[in-house]
Amino acid sequence: MEQVAHRPVLPLEVLEALACRPGGVWVDGTVGAGGHSEAILRATAPGGRLLGCDRDGAALQIARRRLAPFGERVVLRHADHRDLPRILDEALLREVDGILLDLGLSSIQLDDPGRGFSFRMDGPLDMRMDSTQATTAADLVNRLSERELRDLLARYGEEPQAARFARAITRAREQFPITRTQRLAEVIASAAGARGAAGRRGRATPPGASIHPATRSFQALRIAVNAEIEYLADLIEAAVARLRAGGRLAVIAFHSLEDRAVKQTFRTMAHRCVCPRDLPRCGCGRPDLVRLVTRGAVRPGPAEVRDNPRARSARLRCVERLETAA
Repeated sequence: MEQVAHRPVLPLEVLEALACRPGGVWVDGTVGAGGHSEAILRATAPGGRLLGCDRDGAALQIARRRLAPFGERVVLRHADHRDLPRILDEALLREVDGILLDLGLSSIQLDDPGRGFSFRMDGPLDMRMDSTQATTAADLVNRLSERELRDLLARYGEEPQAARFARAITRAREQFPITRTQRLAEVIASAAGARGAAGRRGRATPPGASIHPATRSFQALRIAVNAEIEYLADLIEAAVARLRAGGRLAVIAFHSLEDRAVKQTFRTMAHRCVCPRDLPRCGCGRPDLVRLVTRGAVRPGPAEVRDNPRARSARLRCVERLETAA
């Protein structure tokens, strides 16, 4: 069960995208349980080194045990990947050969009712990736106005019934605060009515089947609690800035908002010239910063989805740095 629960997504595709080879310095900005880190360390043996970080202390402890056999080749830090420049500076690393960012939740987080990420099991409405931060999902659910909740569900969950769900939540919390995952899921399912009835059992559904009506709302709350979208462009730019010429950045996203932000940022960095196309000669002098390694998103194949259903929404994109880091 442990091996299945902690299986990394797109492992071979990640190694190919990063062009892993023996030696070099590599970064896993979202170590999780260490699955991708282990694959990178094996592919870069005997001399490859890896710096990994994660803001989830519980996942990092599992990664430490998993990666212990690699000894001094791996260094792990309990830190947010948004602090990547500082982490690299502290490690005296000016440039690296490759960086991986896996933006999805780990099975450790999803399967722990105490973390509050899933409505499949009852637990506190938490959703913090870093348990030391202050704001929880319960804080947002019980403090935001109906309009703010509606906007949050619509923006981060792309929920078509955002207004209906926000109204139901504000009415329910008037009776007593919503602090448990299943109560929130029940409030949303009741508001969805017959359209959401198929998903109320809370069981996993195959691709193409109806999903639980609370799925998008839980996604929206998780994104808001952890500020998962706003910082993405800055994070990607900071990561590319620390790549050596020819180094690669690979990002795995798991929902359309993240993937859209990654795709747009990559395309902007790959086409930085803003001069009119009818100019006889480009006058801005801004060279492209990266080359798109993946022209479209790389998705898991049928076999991987069958063996690891949580991989089905994964999207991998990768760029290669063209110029030397400043």
